[in-house]
Amino acid sequence: MPPVPGTFAAPAGSGPRARLPGVSTRPIVRKAVIPAAGLGTRFLPATKAQAKEMLPVVDKPAIQYIVEEAVAAGIDDILIITGRSKRSIEDHFDRQFELEYHLNAAGKQAELTEVVALTELADIHFVRQGSPLGLGHAVSVARKHVGDNPFAVLLGDEFMATSSTLLPDMIQTYAQYGRSVMALQEVEPEEIKRYGCAKPERISDHLVQILDLVEKPLPAEAPSNLAVMGRYVFTPEIFDKLELVEPGVGGEIQLTDAIAMLLADQAVYGVTFEGGRFDTGTVPAYLQAIVELALERPDLRPEFGAFLAELVQREGLV
Repeated sequence: MPPVPGTFAAPAGSGPRARLPGVSTRPIVRKAVIPAAGLGTRFLPATKAQAKEMLPVVDKPAIQYIVEEAVAAGIDDILIITGRSKRSIEDHFDRQFELEYHLNAAGKQAELTEVVALTELADIHFVRQGSPLGLGHAVSVARKHVGDNPFAVLLGDEFMATSSTLLPDMIQTYAQYGRSVMALQEVEPEEIKRYGCAKPERISDHLVQILDLVEKPLPAEAPSNLAVMGRYVFTPEIFDKLELVEPGVGGEIQLTDAIAMLLADQAVYGVTFEGGRFDTGTVPAYLQAIVELALERPDLRPEFGAFLAELVQREGLV
């Protein structure tokens, strides 16, 4: 399906938008899949018996930010792909009557309201990925739950700031074109080897059609500096492609391989964005996310900010 230049309403980050006039009615994206079955080896020993996605970012586990991001984009049906030692994720989004009783008895109504509201964010379901066979395999596990519906995929080690409109923009793009959409961000040329890289055809300032994908290319061989980030909106055809992907190293099924197959059959689009992304996939990035989010909190910024300023001065970091 060829792109239609000039029909994208506004660039990403411009706030909520109404449905574009003249766009045919398509199934609304109401389902999301969050793969959270990884072993979290970069955070050992903390993740030996604890899900990496449950590590706190200030005072909420990372996966709660992701669920809230999906809900804010209008998604109300979420499937979390888990694995062994991930039961704490299920417990976090479930009622805990003993805790609720003690909070109520202690008169801590604000805390009580918060923990109860957490269980009512969306219809949240869980299924286990029996073996860690790659991101593509994790997504394929969702097929029975998703059915023939479009759906979002939000990777479990990153989330967007509450001010970001990336996911709504991607859903809007799906509504316009009826095709799969990926999140893309410009990175420094030397960093592109860490990501999947898109070969783009520009449609507007923040919209491209993806012509090809190259997994972790060397900078000299990269078709662009647009890196694939952990947000996708897929049509259900992606499941057929995942069934055709040959296992790679370690028997893993790669999502990028399935997207490359999809590109041969239909257009795939990319929404580009700038900033607002928090990465919890590595220890340094995780610590940066904590500091940035803590400084955004008016209840934490004065004391914590003063501590950081004193620490920077004392350690001679500037």
